[in-house]
Amino acid sequence: MDTIFAPATARGRSGLAVIRLSGPLAHMAVASLCGKLPVVRVAALRRLVWKGDLIDEALVLLFAAGASFTGESVAELHVHGGPAVVSAVLRVLGEQPGLRLAEPGEFSRRALENGVIDLTQVEGLADLIDAETEAQRRQAVRVLSGSIGDRVNGWRSRLVRAAALLEATIDFADEEVPVDVGPEVLALIDGLLDELQAEAAGVAASERIRDGFEVAIVGAPNAGKSTLLNKLAQREAAITSEIAGTTRDVIEVRMEIAGLPVTLLDTAGLRDTDDPLERAGIDRAITRAEAADLRVFLVGESGETLSLKPRTEDLLVWGKADMGPERSGQLAVSGITGAGLAELVRAIGDILSPRIASAGVLVRERHRRAISEGLVALAESRSEVISRESRTELAAESLRRAIRALDVLLGRVGVDELLGEIFASFCIGK
Repeated sequence: MDTIFAPATARGRSGLAVIRLSGPLAHMAVASLCGKLPVVRVAALRRLVWKGDLIDEALVLLFAAGASFTGESVAELHVHGGPAVVSAVLRVLGEQPGLRLAEPGEFSRRALENGVIDLTQVEGLADLIDAETEAQRRQAVRVLSGSIGDRVNGWRSRLVRAAALLEATIDFADEEVPVDVGPEVLALIDGLLDELQAEAAGVAASERIRDGFEVAIVGAPNAGKSTLLNKLAQREAAITSEIAGTTRDVIEVRMEIAGLPVTLLDTAGLRDTDDPLERAGIDRAITRAEAADLRVFLVGESGETLSLKPRTEDLLVWGKADMGPERSGQLAVSGITGAGLAELVRAIGDILSPRIASAGVLVRERHRRAISEGLVALAESRSEVISRESRTELAAESLRRAIRALDVLLGRVGVDELLGEIFASFCIGK
């Protein structure tokens, strides 16, 4: 197996850069640069010298095979973060036989292949790297720590127990089995059905934490939607004008509200128009607003009638509060002065936060599909167990299918085509 290396920190100038090596030649390659190696897991300052030239002074850290992120011999060089220093170290490593630059996600892939982590932990690592909000960080850390694997292994052990009970009745079909295994098998299946259904139902909430909520700002032309968006974004994200119909396309701004990832949508003003371009923008606005998790209806004094109707939890907010009368007890905002913005943000958070209460340990659509396949198999097994014409072989086979679905969830089988797509999104040094 090749020994791979790559920078584990971002490109560019910095105080420190980390270059990671993994594979059978990792320690030897570092020894060729620094001479005496430090004790495993103890960082030591070493001079990196190649062909008589001093490259840098670096902290050298070693990990033994079986006790590292990849499960292989690993070394890290903590060098100064100048681009020239990093390039020189990478060039020298590339000159050594048996070493090559890592591919995207190859360190994590080796950790998976060596059984150090499962596929859900790989996905949790990717989510942690991409996390922008506190809710995303917490969810990613939970997945990375192995919470899904722990839960799935518990489900799997109960499935194996149920399957073993059924297999015993098959193996000893010609002998009298002293105990009726049916009640215990049914109890195991029923318990698993309840738990898996609850987890499958919570995936949608978990995905919202990963991907974020969409909140559409809707209203009539010149209601102040773009001005409000700019004030919330604290930058000129949208063009503002006194000319009605200025916004033709949907403008998106990502921000954090109540620790949740939220994408605010500034949409075209809703009105009847003969302008084909404006009409297209309005149609697009309606489509995005209907699909949004929450709509903020910005209303004015004119009492305009909109083609889009509020849903139960949608917010009705008076716009241009700096120009109108004081509205006690009602949400009113001004995109010019910022009045009412804190109250609006708080109201959005109060509505969205309860929607993640049902989030479980499963966080991706792939997880939901695997669990759904397991649920189908469990239901079929249950039907066979309670049937008057019980076919034990079919019931046991359905349980084996359910076990396979859980193995797919953890990446133990049947995910080879998926791995390339997952690891392609990783940075080179991870």
